[in-house]
Amino acid sequence: MKIYTRTGDDGTTSLFSGGRVRKDHLRVEAYGTVDELNSHLGLARALKPDAEIDHLLEQVQNHLFHLGADLATPLDAKADWVVRMDEAKVVWLENSIDGMTNQLEPLKNFILPGGSPAAAQIHIARTVCRRAERITVALGEHEPLSQLCITYLNRLSDWLFTLARYTNHKAGIPENKWSVR
Repeated sequence: MKIYTRTGDDGTTSLFSGGRVRKDHLRVEAYGTVDELNSHLGLARALKPDAEIDHLLEQVQNHLFHLGADLATPLDAKADWVVRMDEAKVVWLENSIDGMTNQLEPLKNFILPGGSPAAAQIHIARTVCRRAERITVALGEHEPLSQLCITYLNRLSDWLFTLARYTNHKAGIPENKWSVR
């Protein structure tokens, strides 16, 4: 099978459920930004965090494929084969956040993104996640979509922030607190 189809040469792309939309459609922006986020997590993994963090990142990369599929498929599409986001993934993030937070010093200041290369990359992923969330919220203003897509992205940005802190903690790298002056 060839990787190129030439079907997008007119500026449109296919949705999972069939049908075509312009490549600058908010739906494409939303799942494209989720794809970008997934690539940033892949880079974080390539920076060789410890095995626990690598495994956590892999879990979320798999979640993001489900999220991308959900965003690429209108709610009214006849596509029963698409795995939609579910509450279990949000609960998984919350439980993971709680587990990591229990091992960290309480947060009393804003911290500057950075630290180990993996943690710094996770902070970049967090900002891409926030952008994906903004685009998904905008999409939801124009088309029906699962509220769990927005909830998951909102929780994921909190998870990524916590994971960056946890990554630095495990690497023995102190947090760099924001100086007001």
